[in-house]
Amino acid sequence: MAAVLQWASMFRLPVSITWLIALGLACAALYYLANRAIYYPLKFPRGSWELENEVGASDVWLDTQDHVRLHAWWLQAPGSRLATLFLHGNAGNVTHRAAQIREIAAAGSSVLILDYRGYGRSQGWPTEQGLYDDSEAGYIYLLRLGYHARDIVLHGESLGCAVAIDLASRRPSAGLILEAPFSSAADVAATILPVIGPALVRSYNSLPKIRWLLMPKLFIQGDRDEVIPPRLAQKLYAAAQAPKSFWVVEGAGHNSILDVAGPAYREQLRTFYASLPLTVPPRNRNRRSF
Repeated sequence: MAAVLQWASMFRLPVSITWLIALGLACAALYYLANRAIYYPLKFPRGSWELENEVGASDVWLDTQDHVRLHAWWLQAPGSRLATLFLHGNAGNVTHRAAQIREIAAAGSSVLILDYRGYGRSQGWPTEQGLYDDSEAGYIYLLRLGYHARDIVLHGESLGCAVAIDLASRRPSAGLILEAPFSSAADVAATILPVIGPALVRSYNSLPKIRWLLMPKLFIQGDRDEVIPPRLAQKLYAAAQAPKSFWVVEGAGHNSILDVAGPAYREQLRTFYASLPLTVPPRNRNRRSF
């Protein structure tokens, strides 16, 4: 602020103009910091990288359309026709989802889990559009492995739910799993800082996208989620078209769904996989662009 006042005095600007400039700069700084606070990446070598061998995964390297090099793990489930693209939450890296990818494979689907730009061993720095581009690179990789849309399941976790929904709005898939989802980042921000929060954070709005998705959808939510209020998952679920189901894990918080659910987590996934059709749903003719 002192620097702004000194600069203004050099040019002999009116006090009212000086304060408007200072206010504008302060708002811009708040907007930048609020949107950067969405991401909590953990860069290599931090993390439990020895888990790659324990779960039987192998390293994969992907290139996005904007030329960012991404790192991912690939875990093959023998005899499965399905491949899951797992899009993780806003913190940590792939090593913190080893238990989840193990359960996905045991439930009957191969799984590709990528680290977004700026996470783990991936290059770059995370942004909303960047994460959407990263998910596209993962989808294309599965196509190149020989999987078709009818074989690909999109599985999002927390922030990854918004990324998965965006990808599902652009690419066909067999099914969509949303674990600890939310309606929009603005709705989450409103629970932390009413009025000001939604004005600063306007990203990851999934509501207008999920309305047009016709593939089977499984929502998974802990009823004691301390990060994202369960009502935001319910709001998203209410906007979604059938077929859809909502599984509430009683006693689970935001990061403890698998721990609390135990074997039921694998069974829910196995049941969902078994219910998926062999063909992808047709596009909604009434869909509008957003």
